[in-house]
Amino acid sequence: MSARTTPPFRADHVGSFLRPSYLLEARQQAAKGEIPRDRLREIEDRAIAEIVRRQQDVGLQSITDGEFRRTYFHIDFLQQLGGVQTEEPVTIRKPDGSEELAPPVMRVVDRVRHVKDIQRADFEYLKRQVAAGCTPKVTIPSPTMLHFRGGRAGISREAYPELEPTFYDEVAQAYGDELRSLHDAGCRYVQLDDTNMAYLCDEKMREAARQRGDDPNELPHRYARFINKVVAHKPEGMTLAMHLCRGNFKSTFAAQGNYEPVAEALLAEMHLDAYFMEYDDDRSGDFRPLRFLPKGKTVVLGLVTTKFDAMEKKDDLKRRIDEASRHAPLEQLCLSPQCGFSSTVHGNRIAMDAQWRKLGLIVETASEVWG
Repeated sequence: MSARTTPPFRADHVGSFLRPSYLLEARQQAAKGEIPRDRLREIEDRAIAEIVRRQQDVGLQSITDGEFRRTYFHIDFLQQLGGVQTEEPVTIRKPDGSEELAPPVMRVVDRVRHVKDIQRADFEYLKRQVAAGCTPKVTIPSPTMLHFRGGRAGISREAYPELEPTFYDEVAQAYGDELRSLHDAGCRYVQLDDTNMAYLCDEKMREAARQRGDDPNELPHRYARFINKVVAHKPEGMTLAMHLCRGNFKSTFAAQGNYEPVAEALLAEMHLDAYFMEYDDDRSGDFRPLRFLPKGKTVVLGLVTTKFDAMEKKDDLKRRIDEASRHAPLEQLCLSPQCGFSSTVHGNRIAMDAQWRKLGLIVETASEVWG
């Protein structure tokens, strides 16, 4: 089977990496006003150049900046859209002693609009670091994040007396403006990070949606229409993928459940090019939902966990890829970690060395499975 020349690649990854200690220290210094912002950016530049080289050395074709300029995978982007206000999330301790990132409060207080290029300068720096033959990738939060966490109550009734169609149209337009900005800078690979479709697989989350006045059976189809409004703005030649996440803060999770409740809306109704789907443990269920995958789309199987040091076995990964191929054609499948290694600046509870060994395992396994 021939190697893929366009993203996603047979061995791919979600995007974020553990921050080096000197970058974490610099961020703390900047927060205290001990170093200026331009000095922090110089340090970020150094760290990004290093992480780009490490990705290339391990054999990856898609290359990100590790999300090294962000604190959170979503807030840093969303708060730069006009009309959006966000409050910093808080860490809560669960009864079992583990920590969880409480959902951030994001409010739409005015008409949503694209008031500036958000990722372009960061992408342009990344692109300059990436070697020929590799593809720089940008990760941004899914637009559904502006609705699911707060529902109707989180969106100003003064700005949007009715959500349909104006709210969804204007958010899609703002995202389209950002995609065009990135495309003009040379970006051809963008990933939307989405927790909400995965959360709708969890009965507790579905009940919370009901309590907010939403129908969890209808929401996946509404979000498919919402995402398709964004896709309608996608520039020609750009791959637009979605990563499904059930929570990844400090190696914890927030939701669980088989993809079945959202599979048809996700795979058959959304006009996306690819999906990064978590399948690292029993929380994700079986591969049967992949039967909804149409021709021309790709699923990247997140079989390798980013939460813990323990290494997966190559034979087990091959066996699970074979299981998945009973429900979706092997040529439409790829392999990746289940999530990023550091969805927030805090990072997962995994060693830096384990991060690279897992990525090396993915590259090696993909080469043996797909050639």
